[in-house]
Amino acid sequence: MGVRKKNMADQLKADRKTRAFAKLTNCPTSPRKMRLVADQVRGVEVEKALQILKFSPKEASINLEKLLLSAIANWQAKNEEASIEEAGLFVKTICVDSAGMLKRLRPAPQGRAHRIRKRSNHVTLELGSKNLSN
Repeated sequence: MGVRKKNMADQLKADRKTRAFAKLTNCPTSPRKMRLVADQVRGVEVEKALQILKFSPKEASINLEKLLLSAIANWQAKNEEASIEEAGLFVKTICVDSAGMLKRLRPAPQGRAHRIRKRSNHVTLELGSKNLSN
C-alpha cells in the first residue's frame, strides 16, 4: 500500500511539472466582478483571450491579462522546444475564489461613520493544449 501511495505522489509531482498555470492571490476586486470577466475567456484560445482582456473596459480584465501572460510564460518555460501557435493553447480552467475581507470605517456627516467592506479574491488559471499531449 505504501508503494502505491508513493507512485501516486510521484505521478502527481510529474503531472504538476508539465501543467502550465498561474495564480493571483489577494486581488482587491470583488469575486463577482472577477467572475464576470473570467467567464468571457474560459475555454477560449490564448490569442483571442488576450484580445478580449485587452479591449475590455472592466478593471478586473487588467489583472487577468497579466495572469494570462504569466501562464503563457510558464508554459514556454516548460515547453522550450514547442511554439505557441502550433500547440493550440487555450484557457483550460479558470477558478475565482473569494479571499479575506477588510472591514473599515469611513467618516460620514454629523460624527457618524459608515462601515465599508473591501472584498478580495484568488484566481487560478490553467492552460491546455489541443495539439500537444497536456
